[in-house]
Amino acid sequence: MDDTITPRPRPCWVAGRPEQGASTLVVTHPFDGSEVATVSVPGPEQVERAVAAAAAVAPAWRVAPAYRRADALEHVSRGLAARADELAEVITAESGKPLRWAEVEVRRAVSVFRVAAEETRADDGVLQRLDTDSAGEGRLALVRRVPRGPVLGIAPFNFPLNLVAHKVAPALAVGAPIVVKPAPRTPLSALVLGELLAEAGLPEGAFSVLPLGNAETEALVSDERLPVVSFTGSVPVGWRIADAVPRKHVVLELGGNAAAVVLADWPDLDGAAERVATFGTYQAGQSCIAVQRVIVERAIADEFVPKLAGAVRAQPAGDPYDTATSVGPVVDEAAAERIVAWVEEAVAGGARLLAGGGREGTTVAPTLLADVPVSARVWAEEVFGPVLAVAVVDSADEAFAAVNASAYGLQAGVFTRDMELAFRAAAELEVGGVILGDVPSYRADQMPYGGVKGSGRGREGVPAAMRDLTEEKVTVLTGVVP
Repeated sequence: MDDTITPRPRPCWVAGRPEQGASTLVVTHPFDGSEVATVSVPGPEQVERAVAAAAAVAPAWRVAPAYRRADALEHVSRGLAARADELAEVITAESGKPLRWAEVEVRRAVSVFRVAAEETRADDGVLQRLDTDSAGEGRLALVRRVPRGPVLGIAPFNFPLNLVAHKVAPALAVGAPIVVKPAPRTPLSALVLGELLAEAGLPEGAFSVLPLGNAETEALVSDERLPVVSFTGSVPVGWRIADAVPRKHVVLELGGNAAAVVLADWPDLDGAAERVATFGTYQAGQSCIAVQRVIVERAIADEFVPKLAGAVRAQPAGDPYDTATSVGPVVDEAAAERIVAWVEEAVAGGARLLAGGGREGTTVAPTLLADVPVSARVWAEEVFGPVLAVAVVDSADEAFAAVNASAYGLQAGVFTRDMELAFRAAAELEVGGVILGDVPSYRADQMPYGGVKGSGRGREGVPAAMRDLTEEKVTVLTGVVP
């Protein structure tokens, strides 16, 4: 007799309840391909129940008192903090993200739910006087924001917990039910989050977590009962979604090829080189605001570029469970092959390889290129790997023009102490955020975050997302004594 017990697949969450699915999905570790877990994939009937429940609960949830929503969000924040070590290991297991960065991601998710609770309690609406002309005498307007409706949140693999948090927390904060579709490669963090949401006293239908394949998500995107789609992921998929449902409110946080500008007045070139190298290769470069393009003023290039090359070569790569590792694997073998092919293409076009360039399995060596043709994909497109390309320019004017000569515009970093140049950068750079004195990879979870041009539309960041998921509603009071 076989005494081996096969564990049941991890359940999905249908209208707030755990359920076994119609099929299963095996999650593997990107570093070595080992099996991590098996999860339940919901069938069409379960998906229908999730959407129907979100639509049914929407009228009541949108008018739920602020304390109830805030209490639920605070419960989740505390639960994430209590399970931080477990969640960091889950993130590393499913995504290959080094443990040191996974721990940071969990701390950020704790903050996201805490900030959402604070914003929920602080939302008072706005009183607007209307007696600025005679027709408005005795009238006062109360302007409040109300949810646009249930939300479909589609999350990517690179931040499997925090980018789900950035969809769930603002939606629940404003009183909008949400159906979450995590990335098929990394559903585990979202399913653990589902456990915490299920404990938070939310009404049935306020949330579902459905680890569906990308093809099965098309019906959800087109479902009229989900009038808001919040998507974070690849550029072509995002714009296809927007084109497919032009009457829906679609929020897109897409890719970029973020630039770090190092100008001649910056006093700490060693520090700048270390920051650029770290945040060009951290999490294997699989961040939309990882440094990809490095634009250096010529007066300091001979000193700075060798420092940068040394810092890139020094980035510790390898087993993501090793706490010293900064650069782990990319998501799969196909991604690793593509990244190295792009590097080889640039070298064949005349680029010089200053560091890295190869791979071992899914781990791509931290790589630095110089003299890259502007038409090369490692310069013009999003690499999404630990690859940086450095260019030398003659002036700040040329540097800012180089930043803007891109189809994308998410964030840019500018290393300068010159206040005039700093304000010019803030005004002239065609990006959603300018980080002065640091890399473009800085993000605080309460600040607006998003891009322009091909990088998307709308904003994440809890307060900004709460505004984006809602619309203004006016109540005019008549016969009010001033």
